[in-house]
Amino acid sequence: MTKIRLAVSLLIIAALYAGTASAQNKKFYIFLCFGQSNMEGNARIQPQDTTVDPRLRVLETVDCPNLKRNKGNWYTAVPPLARCYTGLTPADYFGRTLIASLPHDITVGIVNVSVAGCKIELFQEDSYKTYAATAPSWMVNMINEYGGNPYGRLVEMAKLAQRDGIIKGILLHQGESNPNDSLWTQKVKSIYDRLIKDLHLKARKVPLLAGELVNEDQGGKCAAMNKVINQLPEVIRNSYVINSAGCPAAPDKLHFTAEGYRMLGTRYGLQMLNLLGYKPKDSANAVPVQVTGGGR
Repeated sequence: MTKIRLAVSLLIIAALYAGTASAQNKKFYIFLCFGQSNMEGNARIQPQDTTVDPRLRVLETVDCPNLKRNKGNWYTAVPPLARCYTGLTPADYFGRTLIASLPHDITVGIVNVSVAGCKIELFQEDSYKTYAATAPSWMVNMINEYGGNPYGRLVEMAKLAQRDGIIKGILLHQGESNPNDSLWTQKVKSIYDRLIKDLHLKARKVPLLAGELVNEDQGGKCAAMNKVINQLPEVIRNSYVINSAGCPAAPDKLHFTAEGYRMLGTRYGLQMLNLLGYKPKDSANAVPVQVTGGGR
């Protein structure tokens, strides 16, 4: 009797596994995004940003009654793509750039967990609790929207996304709160390595794309940090740095304007298209972009 029960249990498990596997769409490309305010999205969303191809999806990472979106569900990626009241982010035009050039049977999904003003330590396993405990109240409110653990929420949502599609890359924009931090690349590596492990990914198949901060040519207050960011491919082999030169800055010289986000997001997208083995169909988008990076 015991053997029969064991056999039945194994059959049930096998059936459940098969059902899960069959539900996963290999033509649904998932991209994880994290960072601080520029990845969260700081610029006001404009009318031209609200028309979105339904092939571009966003997995809501918090409950947003104002948007009629619930945590853990997919929606057409009409901004905001981070939390309920955030702005335009590079992820918006990253996704649009991919959709414009990928085959029509491929869908793109964005999973964005970002916290304005945070140091990279907020996403590290051994430091996020201490960091959150000393964060200003306005940041604590954002952290609490992610259950007090933004990295944990990113992994939670990424695992949900993996039921539907394949994680193809990770996008990062962070650094303004870690100015001239010579250990920043190592801290990013610890987060990247942990994501790869926690989500059972292969590093050679999942590149990390990190954007530069507001560039020196735009008077960026933290432009010096770009020298550190550009060292990332020396630490993470499959990583690429997206140049921000010429991307217009907001008056605070810390954030980008809406146009700046569109330009930077497009550059993220062009780099990812290249890594996926596709060329941009719109020749207007095929403007040479200086990108530094490692390889597979």
